[in-house]
Amino acid sequence: MKCPRCVQIIHRGAESCPHCGFGIGAADERYGADDVVIRRLEDQAGLMRSSEREKLELAMDRFQRRFPQLFFAVYTSRAEGRSDVRQFGFWLLNRAAFQDIGIDRPNACGILLTIDPDAKSAGITWGYGLDAFLTEEDSFLFLSRAHAYWVEGRYSEGIVRGLEQLTKLLIKRCRQAKADPERFERRVAPPLAARQVAERIRAGHRRSAVKEVQA
Repeated sequence: MKCPRCVQIIHRGAESCPHCGFGIGAADERYGADDVVIRRLEDQAGLMRSSEREKLELAMDRFQRRFPQLFFAVYTSRAEGRSDVRQFGFWLLNRAAFQDIGIDRPNACGILLTIDPDAKSAGITWGYGLDAFLTEEDSFLFLSRAHAYWVEGRYSEGIVRGLEQLTKLLIKRCRQAKADPERFERRVAPPLAARQVAERIRAGHRRSAVKEVQA
């Protein structure tokens, strides 16, 4: 993976970046160490009307039906230009307890889009379960596809278009993995008891505030 802070290549299993020292501990210091209970679509920045959110959720449903082991989530926030969406997305995907995502889809199989309209920035973070299937270039293509709509304020439509491209890409990668499974074999073993962790964080936590979002 690439370090969310210095963007250098590091081993997915490393506790912190050997280049700059960034890790989940550093992210916790900035954003908080508690699990954050949210839904898969959190428009904290108020970028979409209710009808637009409904259309986006239908597109997210289609994505999840096509890929039963994955989920796609969106988080928008206004942080007055101080938020680093790459670091924030990394932290949120590690700490989020998604209320409307089943425990059969752990965060390791999630794709999270974060948008900060004030900073005019957006980023995509995915769990280690997708490391063999997605690249930084894929993130760029998604964001490029959506950007033309976002500059016109059509955030929901842009995300839907990006999802359509992401779906086609993952279908292609799945076919490649079926034909050449060794090429797509994950090199890092998943954490122990991943399902139990998902059950814990999605069960009883109260809804938490994200300090950076409300700054």
